[in-house]
Amino acid sequence: MAGKFEVYTDKAGEYRFRLKAGNGEIILASEGYKQKASAMNGIESVRKNSADDARFERKDTSNGKHRFNLKAGNGEVIGTSESYESAASRENGIASVAKNAPDAKVVEV
Repeated sequence: MAGKFEVYTDKAGEYRFRLKAGNGEIILASEGYKQKASAMNGIESVRKNSADDARFERKDTSNGKHRFNLKAGNGEVIGTSESYESAASRENGIASVAKNAPDAKVVEV
């Protein structure tokens, strides 16, 4: 099963998207956008920037977990990962975004 982008409206009425891997796991989540078109632009930015490993910012949390942000060319964060127990798991998450994002279909939920 291929990955997919899900576009939805949050409780505050903002548009968000999340990228799910083929197994249904959320591998990247966006910030809130005021307009649906902006969320769709964010998806296109993920597709474009996920091919460049340098766009992934690897971070460690204060409680010893590991996360990453995907950034656009201008340095803005496009999406954020969940927390991972290990740096190796974080790397697997990054690889999954790079693999799934370019061809993922977009569905509204």
